[in-house]
Amino acid sequence: MKDMIGYCGLDCEKCDAYIATANDDQALREKTAKLWAALNNAPILPEHIKCEGCRMNGAKTVFCDSLCGIRKCALNKGVSTCGDCPDSETCQTVGAILENNPSALENLKG
Repeated sequence: MKDMIGYCGLDCEKCDAYIATANDDQALREKTAKLWAALNNAPILPEHIKCEGCRMNGAKTVFCDSLCGIRKCALNKGVSTCGDCPDSETCQTVGAILENNPSALENLKG
């Protein structure tokens, strides 16, 4: 499995926060912060848009680092991804991601 697949199966390399960080793209940081702030009704600023990947050492967005229940669960269980968890098929925590993102499920199985 690719290192840049998140615990939930989403591909970090397709995330705007990761892309902005990898390319040091201030315009993308600003665009992403504005969009995420509106979607989450939260004060998200361009300087918050820094991430080197969910399962990588280094910078993470506040959500991924501190608020993501999927990441917290996987770390507590000591699994590489939710695909390694015996409860993944019935898990409500990762279920919404997998229902709405068929590629995430494929990444976890891959």
